[in-house]
Amino acid sequence: MTSVGARTAHRLMAAAVATGLSAAGVAAGAPPAAAHPAAGPYAAQDVPAGGQPEQRNGATATLNGLTTADEAVITVDGERQEIKAGLFEMAVDGGGTLQTYGIDALNPVREQSRYAEGEWKTSPLWGNRNAGRIRWVVDHSYPHRNDLQALAKAAGAKRLTPQAAAAGTQVAIWRFAEKGARGDVGGGGRGAAPQEPPSITPTDPAARKLAGYLVKRARSMAEPGPSLAFDRAEVSGKSGSRTGPVAVRTSASTVSVAPSPRAASAGVRIVDKRGEPVESARNGTKVYFELPKSAEPGAASLTAQAAAKVPVGRVLTGAGERGRGQAQILAGSSQATVSATASVNWAERDPVPATTSRENCAGHGVDIDVDNSGDATFPLRVGKEREEIAGGERGTVTVPVEEDQPYRIPVRGPHGYAKTFSGVLDCTTSAAVGGVTRRSAPATAERPATVGGGGAVVGEGDLARTGGGETRLFAAVAIGLLAVGFTTLRIVRRGGK
Repeated sequence: MTSVGARTAHRLMAAAVATGLSAAGVAAGAPPAAAHPAAGPYAAQDVPAGGQPEQRNGATATLNGLTTADEAVITVDGERQEIKAGLFEMAVDGGGTLQTYGIDALNPVREQSRYAEGEWKTSPLWGNRNAGRIRWVVDHSYPHRNDLQALAKAAGAKRLTPQAAAAGTQVAIWRFAEKGARGDVGGGGRGAAPQEPPSITPTDPAARKLAGYLVKRARSMAEPGPSLAFDRAEVSGKSGSRTGPVAVRTSASTVSVAPSPRAASAGVRIVDKRGEPVESARNGTKVYFELPKSAEPGAASLTAQAAAKVPVGRVLTGAGERGRGQAQILAGSSQATVSATASVNWAERDPVPATTSRENCAGHGVDIDVDNSGDATFPLRVGKEREEIAGGERGTVTVPVEEDQPYRIPVRGPHGYAKTFSGVLDCTTSAAVGGVTRRSAPATAERPATVGGGGAVVGEGDLARTGGGETRLFAAVAIGLLAVGFTTLRIVRRGGK
């Protein structure tokens, strides 16, 4: 989808000139961001070289490609094109395999892209009136229901091959995703206005019958819970205190809980509310950090890990600043390694900060949540904006980010406190914001066939590719928006927790 990427780059370049972003002090050729803290007493997040994200919850995986698929036809504004539709496979970090379907038919998929488990509200399923029906489809079709004979009988088909079953299931998901998507995303990252959803039809007659059956029979189902997560990614407290809790949310029967090597060496213990050591946990378990009586500020983290099947219906979105690509919904999982991290900052006095980020699709941006457990005001810098969080208060800074736009948000505070949050805001489908039209959907190798990943190469002008000047420009513009854009601050007293 070369032309789409090129048009997006041109729009961002124009926006940069119009708002003076070229003077924001960021080099367009700067290297891509990695989520990591800087040096200083609070720089103890134990982030490995290579840039693992600080806020890690559940499964993280690499897309290996399309494994089981068949032909389909997509029609956009009268333009008819052949694509591959079917089941993707991902390799989970630490072991395990995931099977997924795409959610956004007109957004390209790249092999070896990085994905992370997340929530519907931070994905193209946000506000999608058919999100629960999409969950029903993956729960009631291939491969979760792998009796193809029974599935064919239910659909009124003579016979279903795995390829036809995968294609029919994928098409049903795309139909629901596109027809139920919102079109009111602020900024219009892929286009200016909503348009009619694309028409998508499997080539195989049995796959067509299955797609029709699934769309007709689907009922709404609730979003499944995470494979493994903490309810809070970072907390703060006074030296010598028992700080927390952070609650475990998991689909596993049991998870291991352990302090990081740096935490253990600093004398941090992981305990329950009575102060008893905690080495394992289950869903709902609350754990605390028992902090050392140190006069110096410090930081540490804990990790929870388990072997579990990721629940069918969980969403996976691109991980990190280069994580652009078609969001996926989980259709099958082997036993996989899942993990979650939570960190703590402490000091004897002065500000004691904790910051976490969450993508806010309804607010068209990224929320930075700040908690100051200290007894002095915390001067917070988000980008080039400065806010003050008084002792005992919590606040939220909302940074506006356009749809489909990579962002990199640096957060700075006293005593060397530094974190950077990065990602890509992906809150709706391409068609919902008018991102592809007859003119912009080329009938060449860059055509929407790339959505199926079946060997077509994403064009060099597409911003989804790895490397290249346009991606760097994207990042530079995103940082520039933070410099000259606006933020809103909401303050909540500690008693309101």
